Amino acid sequence: MAKIQCAIIGSGNIGTDLMIKVMRMSKALEMGAMVGIDPASDGLARAARLNVPTTHDGIEGLRKLPNYKDIRIVFDATSAGAHVRNNAILQADGKKVIDLTPAAIGPFTIPVINGDANIDEPNVNMVTCGGQATIPMVYAVKRATKRVIWGEIVASISSKSAGPGTRANIDEFTETTSNAIVKLGGAEKGKAIIILNPAEPPLIMRDTVFTLSQGGSQEAIEKSVADMAEAVRKYVPGYRLKQKVQFEHIGDNHPVRIPGVGFCSGLKTTIMLEVEGAAHYLPAYAGNLDIMTSAALTTADGWAARQLQKEAA
Repeated sequence: MAKIQCAIIGSGNIGTDLMIKVMRMSKALEMGAMVGIDPASDGLARAARLNVPTTHDGIEGLRKLPNYKDIRIVFDATSAGAHVRNNAILQADGKKVIDLTPAAIGPFTIPVINGDANIDEPNVNMVTCGGQATIPMVYAVKRATKRVIWGEIVASISSKSAGPGTRANIDEFTETTSNAIVKLGGAEKGKAIIILNPAEPPLIMRDTVFTLSQGGSQEAIEKSVADMAEAVRKYVPGYRLKQKVQFEHIGDNHPVRIPGVGFCSGLKTTIMLEVEGAAHYLPAYAGNLDIMTSAALTTADGWAARQLQKEAA
């Protein structure tokens, strides 16, 4: 079966894990290049051992590779700042771009929420690792209620799974994830917090989602959350609810104050998640990397499969 060539810019943790996923799991993509800026990076060394064309000269080096003309889709796993320049060059060259940084130039994309809607956009943004894990749950509450006034997520990841790129993007992480809680999750207001946990041995990714909603029953929310967890598991097998969904009724006699909204009553929902990685490159505790790369591959695979079908027709 014919496949579409892809390139990955960023030879760090996320880029290397994504490369291995493409090679092991993709039905429509094949590796065309691994791009970095550190000639001594493990990602470039692994790519070379796997006979993947490599360059340590960044996007300029990518454009000089003999097979650049055949590469149709590019994953950017660098930083929000670097992506702005990379995207401008790639768009001018007619490449499809999957953005794994918090730059958010293209539309926010989470496969279980709007993966098909953005499939033909020239640039799609995969939000953040915390966003991929938690926003589906905000959306699950929203579709089971009339109104989600507040959505708050706390993503706790092992410090060891956060490389230089992740650390350089912490501010962008909170802003991008907070915006996506509103735009994709459906909450009226959103807040995101990330914790880099230095514990040894390293802890698995854990996420907590809080919502305040109106117009829905506990039973409807529980079912929607369970259905959503099952949907995410189709591309992230280690995604699971850590415990039963918790509820608290906030009465009119003791409302809570929501910043930018005022005093509100409703149903507070607490959802606790755990994300275990597939350990394709890093250990299983790095579920934050796994859900990001899995979501990106799912999105890109869908686009590539559709392109191949069009060309075969």
